[in-house]
Amino acid sequence: MNLVIRGIVLFFIGVLLALVLNLLQIQRNVTLFPPDVITSIFSSAWWVPPCCGTASAVIGLLYPCMDRHLGEPHKFKREWSSVMRCVAVFVGINHASAKVDFANNIQLSLTLAALSIGLWWTFDRSRSGFGLGIGIAFLATLVSQLLVYNGVYQYTSPDFLYVRSWLPCIFFAGGITVGNIGRQLAMYECKVIAEKSHQD
Repeated sequence: MNLVIRGIVLFFIGVLLALVLNLLQIQRNVTLFPPDVITSIFSSAWWVPPCCGTASAVIGLLYPCMDRHLGEPHKFKREWSSVMRCVAVFVGINHASAKVDFANNIQLSLTLAALSIGLWWTFDRSRSGFGLGIGIAFLATLVSQLLVYNGVYQYTSPDFLYVRSWLPCIFFAGGITVGNIGRQLAMYECKVIAEKSHQD
């Protein structure tokens, strides 16, 4: 039951992040949806928040499971204030991808890659976190390319197989961020269970 509650919390966190971050991208005209989609209830396509929420739940539940499976418990910066700083840095990285003007996309991509790896180093530092972040970036970029190829949406000025070259950096940072939220929720759940067992 606790796993379901964690999944629901992670789903809603993913939906909230998707709405906020997508709004930043649309304001800068980085992402373009068809006109009939824009006139719908949401300012973005209706399917974006639920997809991001589902991905957030899967990633957030996967990180603590991988830690346990690999016998490598995550012990670095295990407090909510660190998780909130990680979320703030992730939103900042996404905002930079939309607002900061660079001479070319290579400079932007290299800067965002350095910031994303810096986010991992500052808030995670685990091998499993880095590996899952790379895997998430690869899969999410592949899915984005397939969606753009099939005309579901498009990027302005695509420069990397239908998408923007910096997109994997955003997905990597997002995976690390949601993974840290998932780890913190799992740790909080263990703490509550331990306190109940002491009371009994």
